[in-house]
Parts: sequence; structure tokens; C-alpha cells
Amino acid sequence: MSATKLLALTLLLLALNQGFASFDYGAALTKSILYYEAQRSGKLPANQRVKWRGDSGLKDGSDNNIDLVGGYYDAGDNMKFHFPLAYTMTMLAWSTFEFANELAAKNELGNALAAVKWGTDYLIKAHPQPNVLYAQVGEGQKDHECWQRPEDMTTPRTSFKIDEQHPGSDLAAEVAAAFAASAIAFKKSNPTYSSLLLKHAQQLFEFAKNHRGRYSDSVPDAKTFYESRDEQDEMLWAALWLLRATSNTNYYGGYVEAYSGTGWIRSMFSWEDKYVGVQFLVIEQQHYTQFLKNHSKWEDYNIALSEFICNCVQKGNSNIKTTPAGLSWFNEWNNLQYTSSAAFIATVYANHIGRNGIQMTCADGDVTPDELIAYAKSQVDYILGENPSGISYMVGYGSNYPTHIHHRAASIPSIKTRPAPVTCKGGFDWYNTNNNDSNVLEGALVGGPNENDGYSDTRSNFAQAEAATANNAPLVGVLAKIASKF
Repeated sequence: MSATKLLALTLLLLALNQGFASFDYGAALTKSILYYEAQRSGKLPANQRVKWRGDSGLKDGSDNNIDLVGGYYDAGDNMKFHFPLAYTMTMLAWSTFEFANELAAKNELGNALAAVKWGTDYLIKAHPQPNVLYAQVGEGQKDHECWQRPEDMTTPRTSFKIDEQHPGSDLAAEVAAAFAASAIAFKKSNPTYSSLLLKHAQQLFEFAKNHRGRYSDSVPDAKTFYESRDEQDEMLWAALWLLRATSNTNYYGGYVEAYSGTGWIRSMFSWEDKYVGVQFLVIEQQHYTQFLKNHSKWEDYNIALSEFICNCVQKGNSNIKTTPAGLSWFNEWNNLQYTSSAAFIATVYANHIGRNGIQMTCADGDVTPDELIAYAKSQVDYILGENPSGISYMVGYGSNYPTHIHHRAASIPSIKTRPAPVTCKGGFDWYNTNNNDSNVLEGALVGGPNENDGYSDTRSNFAQAEAATANNAPLVGVLAKIASKF
């Protein structure tokens, strides 16, 4: 073995073993799933583990004579935005079935499936007719003018929908993807429910194909918060998830193959841009689906995805920026959502190339499955406290974590201990206090540090100090994998 290769192997082994005794990845995994219970809207079940929360949003949908009770609050507010929610459910379902064995080994598979089902049960309610889909509950600006616990909401709970006259093919397709991915997750444990999810997925994909348009044009209130700039990635994403869930080649030949592009090399993977996920699904499926083998388009998808991953691990032609301490840094606003999704893609790609004996080559050398896992682990270690501030960006993990997060329910005392209603403006007494959060939002992944590894633990710092459901979903899969190895 050459000296260069020996050094590379030594560094890899050090990276893989670094922090072995420092972090309890199983505990972090447990908390990352528990977080979703704190975000629940609706009538809470008897087995609710986050006891400081209460029932809320029990009349949601009543303005349109529909039951929209349930689902998840998006972030630190009391809004239910279905576009990022659907992405969250897609990624959470993917985490659940891709790492089912690892989750089961840590006794978390049931909790992960419960987290998925809480979201998909709600999205089924939001799809009352084949060509009708509710897109949002609440009015963003009015909600953000108040600081109230969900249990006390006095803001309008207006429900917005898309239909044939007001299309939103991006939203319809993303919800279809969520249903299809979740159908895979429930196929063994609950085949009846899996079939129901597939029925909704298929109807929504047809709706999306036949009535094109961006949902945020049909629901202007969403534009300020979760604007969609492109519907094409969601359409491809949904078609590929349906292909994987049904093995019906029409979803490929009738849609994916007809698309002339690949999304090419992306700079991030997120609720708004799913092209990296699209590229992975094409590459993965070509190994298991005969009609995809040797297809000329596969190589274009492979080049694009490989370059994104090479850039993440700093061996590409246009490497992703990192902070001085090594965190992949994509955006000043809620950066860790992009870090967690990049780590997830690296992890599932490591599984893929490992299973199929594929050699991954970047501009700066080959990359092995172990190196991809080492990259994902380095990002997790940073998140859990191996950073210049020594802070865990997962709330409730370790002894030093954010205690002034931008989250209404966490900051205000629980309705269980302080039952008196908190008014719209009265809640700002807690927003403005320097006291620690009244409730620990265990498992919440906040937005994280700036590009120089700096972090300010203040509630007004919403770009860094707010957690969101989309942040955690890919992290669940990464933690499951790492907890099984270290």
C-alpha cells in the first residue's frame, strides 16, 4: 500500500472513530422522533409522551365545513403549511423504511411510523375529493403577529385549497410523493392503510398532471412563507415515488422519460428543490427495474447526483461551502435543514453503492461508502456539540443546548401548569424575557450557526433559533444509521 493510500485510510479510520464515546446517537435518535409529538395539532392521543402540550386547533377546517383537525404545526408558529409538511412526511417515511432495521434495533420503528401516520392521516383529510386538496390552515401574517400557545389560538384559522380552477401541481405532486413513500413504509405492518395511501397518491398525481400551476400562485398567503418556484421537480419526484411503490412502468415511461432534463447539478436538497432526490431515485431504480437498465439518461442523472455528493464531501469541482469548523453551510436562514438533507443523501447513497459494488469517483479521488458515512457522522457530531461553541443544536440533547428558541409553545408555560389563556399580545411577555424556555422542545433541530460557526441563543433570532418539522425528517434516517454503527 502506498504512503498516500495509507494516510488516507488512517484519516478515514480516525474520522469514523472520532467521538465514538462522546455522543449517544441512540438517545439523539429517540429525541429526533419525539420532537414530532410536541408539534402535533388536534386531539392528542392517550399515549402522547410530550405531556406539556394540550389539544389544539379542534375547529380547523370548519370555515369550509371540512375536518382539518390534526397534522403538525410547521415550526415555532401555529401554522399548518402543507407544502413543507408533505416534504417532511416524504422524508420521514423514507427514513423509516430505508433504515427500518436500524430503527427496530433501537426500538424506535413504531414511534417513527406513528410520526408518519399522524401526518398522513391529516393529509388524507386534506384530500376530500380527487381534484381538491387543502394547502394551508391559518393566515401567516396574522399568526405571526401573535405569540400564543397553540392551545390558546385566537388568530384566524382560514383554510385554503387548490382545485381545478386554482391549480397547484407542485403541492398535489408533493403530497402524492408523501403518500407513495408512506405506502412503502406501511406495506408490511399495515397493508390496508398502505393501499389507501396509494389510492390517494395516484389520484393526486393525476390531478397534478392535468391541472398545472404553482400552488403559491393559487394560495397567495403561502407565497411569503413557502413559495414554490418550480413545479417540475415535484412532478418527477411524485412519479418516481409512485414507480417505486407500484412498479408500474407508466410512471416512468409516461412522465420521467418524457422530461428532457435531469435538474443537473444542484447546490442543495430541500422542501423547495427536490432534484437531488429525483436523481437518486432514478439511479437507484435502474438497478432494480429492468426497463431502466442501460438507459442513456441514467448516466446524466448519475453525473449530477455524484457531483452534488462529491461537493458535499469536499472532493468535487465546486465544493459546498463549510464553516471553519467543518459544517456544510448552504444558507444563512435555517441552514441545518440543508445540512441534514445532504447528510441523508450521502447516507442512502452509501447504502446504494455498498449494496451494488459501485465505485464512486470524484474530481479529487474515489469516495467509499465508509467515507460517505464519515461525512454524515461529522455533520451529526457538529450538530450534537462538536463545534467551537460546544453547543448541541438539538434541543434537549446534552447539557448545553439552546434555551431561548423561537417557538411559542416552548417559551410559554404549559397550559397544564398555567391554564389561564394567553392573549395574542400577552404572550410577548415570554417572547421578550431572558428566562429560559418554559418547556424543553426535546429533539428539535434549530436553524444552527452562521457561516463562521457563530450562534446567538435569542428568541428574536428566528433565522438561527427556530426549529421546523422539515429539519428533523432526514436527520432521523441519518441518526438511525449512525446509531447502528457507533
